[in-house]
Amino acid sequence: MSTVNRFVRAALVSAAVAAALVLAGCGTPGAPMPPSLKLPDPVADLTAVRTGNQVALTWTMPKKNTDKLLLKGNVTVRVCRKEGAGSCAAAGADLQLAPGADGAFTESLPAALSAGSPRPLSYFVELKNRNVRSAGLSNAAVVLAGEAPAPVAGLAAEVRKQGVALRWTALDMTAQKSSPVAIRLRRTLLTPQPVKPKQGLMTPPPEPLEQSLLIESGVHAGRALDKNIRFGQTYEYRPQRVARVTVDGRTLELAGELSAPVRVEALDLFPPAVPTGLAAVATAGENGAEAAIDLIWQPDTEADLAGYAVYRREGDGPWKRISPAQPLVPPGFHDAHVLPGHTYHYAVSAIDQGSHESARSAETEETVPNP
Repeated sequence: MSTVNRFVRAALVSAAVAAALVLAGCGTPGAPMPPSLKLPDPVADLTAVRTGNQVALTWTMPKKNTDKLLLKGNVTVRVCRKEGAGSCAAAGADLQLAPGADGAFTESLPAALSAGSPRPLSYFVELKNRNVRSAGLSNAAVVLAGEAPAPVAGLAAEVRKQGVALRWTALDMTAQKSSPVAIRLRRTLLTPQPVKPKQGLMTPPPEPLEQSLLIESGVHAGRALDKNIRFGQTYEYRPQRVARVTVDGRTLELAGELSAPVRVEALDLFPPAVPTGLAAVATAGENGAEAAIDLIWQPDTEADLAGYAVYRREGDGPWKRISPAQPLVPPGFHDAHVLPGHTYHYAVSAIDQGSHESARSAETEETVPNP
């Protein structure tokens, strides 16, 4: 074997050995990986709500650490708050929560933070590992520090045709250090919803069980009207005064305590509106046709309208209903029971689906001409 062949064979053997070592997982070791600190992922969905002098925080605990490994055992949670550029002061004792749990924390503001003019106050939560180290603070949840508006007192509710009328004791605004400019109305639907709601193009969507309504007009006078109700439902109202402050382009509310609740059953005991625009046109009985008087009026647009009733009288006689027992659907009526040369007075009323009848309209009169 020549020297060249021996050299080539040796090179091939060396390459094969190197490939085998690579496949076996051997080779030059890489840079050593740093040990995991097992730091919990920071919270990213912290929210805060202030009601009166109580602040409630909610968040979701992470399930993994910063190395994307599942957390094991409870995690230490520190809750802190800071005003302006100050340090983040502890808001209470540390909590111990399980990974993936729903976090919650409530505190009563200290006197220094529940007095004075409205100003931003930021809350954070910080999750620590067993070595008391963390990956940083959560997102900031901002509320307003300062004196909360006075609670609403003397709340009462009354059902009207236009909606639920609310009234309360008005405040002397000159005595208020922080002037509330609105009422935040918490409305709860107490009537159970049907298991299988009605379907159809005209079926309104179901009402939400909880609604938060901001009322700005009539607040200082101590009254408001909730027009967005449905008759037949029962509602509970709890208002609170709120001062609204804009911070960095975002409107924040400093809310007072919720009032005692008031309940109201929105029964529809109200008749529809009185019809308008009643007009009458008489025709003489000619060429074998009978004399008649035709009536028309402006249609009623109320959603629960069932129809109309027509009344007639002669001279000073009593009113008599001349339309059928079932309400008339179209806004018109043909009265064929008239005599030539007689003068008749007419009026109409509206009837809703609850059989409530309006007052009679302004009357009109018409004389049947002689043929």
